[in-house]
Amino acid sequence: MNNPNPVSGSPDKDPATEAARVAAGGANRAASVTAPKRPEPEARPSLGRLFLDNLWAANTVTVTVLAVLLAMLVGAVLIIVSDPEVLATYGYITARPLDALNASWTVVSEAYANLFKGAIFDPEASGFTAVLGPISETLTYTAPLVFTGLSVALAFRGGLFNIGAQGQATIGVILAALAGVLLPLPPVLHLIVALLAGAVGGALWGFIPGILKARAGAHEVINTIMLNYVAVYFLSWIIVQNGVQNPDRADAISKPVDSSAQFPRLLGGDLRVHAGILLAVLATWFVAWLLNRSTFGFELRAVGANPDAARTAGISVPKTYVLMMAIAGLLAGLGGSQMVLGSTANALTPLVVAQIGFDGILVALLGRVKPWGVLLAALLFGALQAGGNRMQSYSGISLELVTVLQALIVIFIAAPALVKAIFQLRAARAARLQTSLAKGW
Repeated sequence: MNNPNPVSGSPDKDPATEAARVAAGGANRAASVTAPKRPEPEARPSLGRLFLDNLWAANTVTVTVLAVLLAMLVGAVLIIVSDPEVLATYGYITARPLDALNASWTVVSEAYANLFKGAIFDPEASGFTAVLGPISETLTYTAPLVFTGLSVALAFRGGLFNIGAQGQATIGVILAALAGVLLPLPPVLHLIVALLAGAVGGALWGFIPGILKARAGAHEVINTIMLNYVAVYFLSWIIVQNGVQNPDRADAISKPVDSSAQFPRLLGGDLRVHAGILLAVLATWFVAWLLNRSTFGFELRAVGANPDAARTAGISVPKTYVLMMAIAGLLAGLGGSQMVLGSTANALTPLVVAQIGFDGILVALLGRVKPWGVLLAALLFGALQAGGNRMQSYSGISLELVTVLQALIVIFIAAPALVKAIFQLRAARAARLQTSLAKGW
């Protein structure tokens, strides 16, 4: 008679075998409790969904585009408020609301349509000159803004705020005009010499605050603002000097710059766009290369990020400040030279530089102080300026409204949190997009 198993109570099972079975069962249960569950495969989003998520994410491009849109919406309100006839329709809006809505839509759409026609393209235009005229005007206004915007952006990347682009452009336009008036040189050489004169003048006016910052620690904002005043008064004085002032005029205007010192026009004599816009694109490429590919650009960005750390790493911070401000002044001087060597004007006047230096600050901020961003921002501001002229002529809208639009754009650009809150933008989805691509998209 077989004895019963002491473990299981079964006469047919060996104790050792039963113990092994029990131990194995306990291990399996423990493994089932402690082992993590295999994650469910994540649903792969469609290409369209990824595109829309990334488009509506709170990235730089989206915020910039929406800032421009908000500025145009606020500008539309200002257009309505500034029109007495449209404003009168709101006096009886409860009785006839369509009158106010129709009048508002008419005045706003007409104003922005003329802005577009004056800056980009007029569908009703006929003929080569009329069709390309808007683009020609936009590029003409864009060229000097590229240089002053790059001047401010370069200094900003190095940790300095160059408010003196206006003064540097003023000195540049003075020396370029003097070279174009007083030096009898052949055509191509004359233009090169005039450009070099303007560049040297701007570089000198940038070198002064740079050396003061490096040697004495003087604040560049104060120095550049003061030098702006010096440049403006120097311009007013030099215009009326013998040999410079136009003998046929009693007002403050210089002799015209010789045609041999002026940029050639790209689209013929009837359109004002000139080769200066090509030089602006070349300058943008050079600044991009300087910042991202050169040793000096690395040192400049290091000083801008942390001067103390850069000094510890062996970078000469004073030398970087001086070179940076000199190059920034050189760029602004080339921008000023465009005002007399291009087709905007051909003689010195007290207002020849206009506001290109101060507009360059706005362009640099709108372009996120990146070279190619500055070029695009200058193109936008040039379009606003060119279209604003037509908007004033055809729609009766004040040209100052264009300045308000520029200021509103910069305000919204400077307050990205406000734009994100208004449009409820989500966080950027770049990480999700990269993860999806890594999984085999």
